[in-house]
Amino acid sequence: MQVGLGAMHISWQTLDEIDERLQFARQVGVDNVIIHTPELRGDGFWEFRDLLMLRTRVEAAGLKLYAIENMPRDFYDKVRHGLPGRDEQIEKVCMTIRNMGRAGIHCLGYDWMLVGVWRTGLTPTPTSRGRAPVTWYDHSYAENAPTFALGEYDDDTMWVNYEYFLKAVVPVAEEAGVALALHPDDPPVPNIAGTARIFRSTEALKRVIEIVPSAYNCLEFCQGTVAEWCETPEEVYDAIRYFASRGKIKYVHFRNVRGVVPSFEETFIDDGKVDMLEAVRAYHESGFDGVLIPDHTPQVIGDTRWGHRGRAYAVGYIKALIKAVTAYESKA
Repeated sequence: MQVGLGAMHISWQTLDEIDERLQFARQVGVDNVIIHTPELRGDGFWEFRDLLMLRTRVEAAGLKLYAIENMPRDFYDKVRHGLPGRDEQIEKVCMTIRNMGRAGIHCLGYDWMLVGVWRTGLTPTPTSRGRAPVTWYDHSYAENAPTFALGEYDDDTMWVNYEYFLKAVVPVAEEAGVALALHPDDPPVPNIAGTARIFRSTEALKRVIEIVPSAYNCLEFCQGTVAEWCETPEEVYDAIRYFASRGKIKYVHFRNVRGVVPSFEETFIDDGKVDMLEAVRAYHESGFDGVLIPDHTPQVIGDTRWGHRGRAYAVGYIKALIKAVTAYESKA
C-alpha cells in the first residue's frame, strides 16, 4: 500500500486564500491536495489552460493536485434530473474530463445528490468531546422538508438517469486517463425533500462499479458516510476491504461518526464508533493505493472558519496511523 501522508481539501473564495491554504497544507506535512469545486472559466465545462494553471500553482507550493472534487451543480443538473439538454451537458462534461487528462489531473470526484449534503445541526452535543460544536443529522427534523422544486424523484428514476450518465462518460474517462470517483449520498437516508438518495448502502456502491466495469469507474470512498449506514464497525472494515481489494477506491474521506441513520453526529477522528487504526489496517491489507483526507472536522476553540487547527489535528493523527501500520509490517 502506498498511502499518501494525508491529503487535504482546499477550497477558497479569493486567490490569496488558496496560496495560504496550500502553504498550510505543506507545513503540516501533506503531500497531496484535492481542490473542491474550483471557480474556473468555461461555458458549462472547464478550459484546459485554466486546469493546467491550477495544477502548476499547486505544484509550485510543493504539492500534488491529486484530484478535483465536484463540478459546479449546473454543469450536469439536467443530466441528474433527466431533463432535455442532458446530452449537451454530457458532452461538456466529457470536454472537462478530456481537458483534465491533457492537463495531467487524473481524478474527478462527483456526487449524485439532487439536494446535496444535509445536516440538521451544528452545535455541541452531550457526547461531543469538550463540548465542541459538531455537525449532526436527525431525520425527524428533515422528514417534513418541502418537495424539491422540480418535483419528486424516486429510486428507479434516479438509477435510470445515473446509468445513462455513467455509460456515456466512462469510455471518455478511460481514453483521457481520468478516474471518476462517486461520493455516496450523505446522509444515507432513502429520501429528502421528495428526492431519492440511491447511494445509501454498501450494496448500492457494489451496483455502481458493476454498471460499467472499468478501472476508471471508481469511488470517492466517504468512510464517514459508510459508517452512517453501518450498524457495526466491522461492517465498515468489510466495505473497505471489498472495494479497496478491487482497486475501486481512489481516495478516502477519512472521518468518524457516532450513531447510525436516521440519527448520527460527526466526531473528532479518534472519538467515534470506528477504530481508525483498524480501518487503516483494512486499507493496507487490501492494497489501497491512494490518499486519506481529513473531513468535516469539529470546531476547535480559537480556530478559523476554515478550521486550520482541527485539520492539523486530523492530519497528524492520520500520519501517525499510517506510520504505525507500515512500521508494524516492516518489523513483522
